[in-house]
Amino acid sequence: MTAPSTFGLSTEARNLHWLLSNLVEEVPGVHSVTVVSSDGLMLLSSDPGHLNAQATGRQDGPKGSSADLATIVSGIGSLTQGAAKLMDGGNVKQTMVAMDEGSVFVMSISDGSLLGVHATPDCDMSVIAYHMALFVGRAGHVLTPELRSELRKSMESTQ
Repeated sequence: MTAPSTFGLSTEARNLHWLLSNLVEEVPGVHSVTVVSSDGLMLLSSDPGHLNAQATGRQDGPKGSSADLATIVSGIGSLTQGAAKLMDGGNVKQTMVAMDEGSVFVMSISDGSLLGVHATPDCDMSVIAYHMALFVGRAGHVLTPELRSELRKSMESTQ
């Protein structure tokens, strides 16, 4: 995992980094994970596909970087929220896009942030959805405006 250093971060921020790395390392088939704020800014990221691409010359994740996954997640979130409004469907809880060569999962977090996962095409979708729900349940109540600001600043300092 290539997450930013947690040195100097608050306990809550370090805990979120730990939850994110645990999701990537413990769930089979996960390439990368990101959390984006309600305004589309990346708050947390893992990017093992980027390291694999450097080492093997093969790109497993979205092209380029974890920022691309954050952009995709933000776009999917916006599109599905707009569709839900047009259909009077209420709040969007989760979205899944299945492709020939992978899957993208997006789950809403209580503050309007989104959790996004890029996974292999043969992943167990129910296992990924379960672990995403655990992450959202554990992270949703701590994503205060202050913590979002801290996470944004830590992401900006690593770019």
